[in-house]
Amino acid sequence: MSLASFFLVFLCCHALPSLADPRETEAAVLCTNTTAPTPLRQAFLENFYDALDALTSEVTRQRYALIVRGSTQSNATVYAFGECMKDLSIPDCGVCFAQCKTSVLKCFPIQRGVNGGRLFFDGCYLRYDGYNFFNESVSPKDMTVCGNEDFRGNWSVYKANTLELVRNLSVEAPKNEGFFVGYVSRRNVTVYGLAQCWKYVNATACQNCLAKAATRIDSCASKGEGKALNAGCYLRYSTRNFYISSSHNNPQEKKGNKNLAIIVAASSASVALLLIVTTVIFFVRKNVLKRRRERRQFGVLLESVNKSKLNMPYEILEKATDYFSDSNKLGEGGSGSVYKGALPDGTTVAIKRLSFNTTQWADHFFNEVNLISRIHHKNLVKLLGCSITGPESLLVYEFVPNHSLYDHLSGRMNTQQLTWEIRHKIILGTAEGLAYLHEESQRIIHRDIKLGNILIDDNFTPKIADFGLARLFPEDKSHLSTAICGTLGYMAPEYVVLGKLTEKADVYSFGVLIMEIISGKKSTSFVQTSYSILHTVWSLYGSNRLCDIVDPILEGNYPVEEACKLLKIGLLCAQASAELRPPMSVVVKMINNNHEICEPTQPPFLNCGSAEFSKSILQGESFVGSPRSCSQSSEDSMTENLIEHKWVTI
Repeated sequence: MSLASFFLVFLCCHALPSLADPRETEAAVLCTNTTAPTPLRQAFLENFYDALDALTSEVTRQRYALIVRGSTQSNATVYAFGECMKDLSIPDCGVCFAQCKTSVLKCFPIQRGVNGGRLFFDGCYLRYDGYNFFNESVSPKDMTVCGNEDFRGNWSVYKANTLELVRNLSVEAPKNEGFFVGYVSRRNVTVYGLAQCWKYVNATACQNCLAKAATRIDSCASKGEGKALNAGCYLRYSTRNFYISSSHNNPQEKKGNKNLAIIVAASSASVALLLIVTTVIFFVRKNVLKRRRERRQFGVLLESVNKSKLNMPYEILEKATDYFSDSNKLGEGGSGSVYKGALPDGTTVAIKRLSFNTTQWADHFFNEVNLISRIHHKNLVKLLGCSITGPESLLVYEFVPNHSLYDHLSGRMNTQQLTWEIRHKIILGTAEGLAYLHEESQRIIHRDIKLGNILIDDNFTPKIADFGLARLFPEDKSHLSTAICGTLGYMAPEYVVLGKLTEKADVYSFGVLIMEIISGKKSTSFVQTSYSILHTVWSLYGSNRLCDIVDPILEGNYPVEEACKLLKIGLLCAQASAELRPPMSVVVKMINNNHEICEPTQPPFLNCGSAEFSKSILQGESFVGSPRSCSQSSEDSMTENLIEHKWVTI
């Protein structure tokens, strides 16, 4: 055991026990219903996402945040506020706020007529709206929530104690930076309480808000608990001690805690000092060893590249792109910029730049060179060479001239070129490429199957590109537990929620891809409605109208039965349970009419009984329900997880 570990164990064993309770119980959710013009809803939604992201980082850092996104002159501006109760620790605040954010989907702004919401939790508060409410302390929407259980005991003493406590809280909180906790105990009846004004409320408004709350909360006098939920403050009392005691705002506890605090401070000071010194030494040593290990790995990688046939001089590749001229730039993604180039022998290539100052460059480079250079398939983009000796690492691919599926479906290319025969060819070729990766090569998971990573050559043959996130799947593993990387809307639920990675994550992405190719629409284009592409196809499947989603550009020039079959295969690939999704080799057989196609179960819609769905995912079960039993999209489900989990979006 290291010295640092010893002191950690010592401190844990001798520290006084402390109770942590993030109080993530929902008290009330109030949605604002105002109709906004249709063109503004998308802009409001984008501002909503930006505001929520900013709110998250600030609240988890300092327990509160006020955020404005969008022009203050625009009707699409979003004003947002979040705050935790001041007795909560930073970790407990993060837990409560994460749970609070999942409930914000009940007031999701994408729904017609909803552009505001107030979420009261016992430990935190979140509000967003389309107007500046930062000076608002009371409003007509203020409410009181009483407990479910009646008080049993000496009711007259209980009522007197409650009234005294509420009065004390409403008077003392404005004097103590808008926060106060305490209790009144008399004749074996104890009542505990907490009062807090939100950060944007000044002392006068705080006093006014709590005075009104104290008046209204009297309606809960017969109950064992009462909560006043105002625009500018929160007031709660209960017969149980629900808050985390802190002597700085509770004089009744100060005397009993003073001597104990002195003893604890004196006895732990030396231990803390030793622990800090030991921890610093430990992490410094760890970083030194890490740098040495990275240098060794880089040296091995450099030696391997220099000896391989793939090695190309940096100067030649730089000149091939006219020194990375913007006129030769083909695109830019999370893993680097791609340029068109011409080698000295006249070969046209695509060259990707991976900057050394990017933390993931080594992973991307290693994946491309060591995994992809050794596999060859007509539906995989071929790696022709690389360079690691210049100011940035370079990867050289075969040039695929007909751009990506994203370009075709986003209006950058002539979508009419994508006839039914071509779409069928692209779906089948992509499936064959994935089947090769999963089962015929080294069992490789791509992790980022999407429109932008399916390139089209002159003959409209699809080629899977960008293996920067790919992972080699060991034969002796049932799944990989890994950091979540990928693109929102394409990631399988078990991967987003649990970080469990298998080939079935690629299968799920392929299911979404099928629906996009046949419908002619990107999955993100459905954000402006209340339905995702998965939900739309599932609903049409339930009503035997699958062909309603086929791209109207085809003008009916497609075989109806075959279109319905492919959409059904897409639903099979995108089922909630990973175990029910077919392997890609079976998908290829289904497309070629060489395998039976069974009935799909429902795709994941987290907001429709989120607890039930989460349980089903954890148990490896399918979440089955009526096609019309949910009104929220799986994209909203992904949003719900985005709020709770962080991952790299490529």
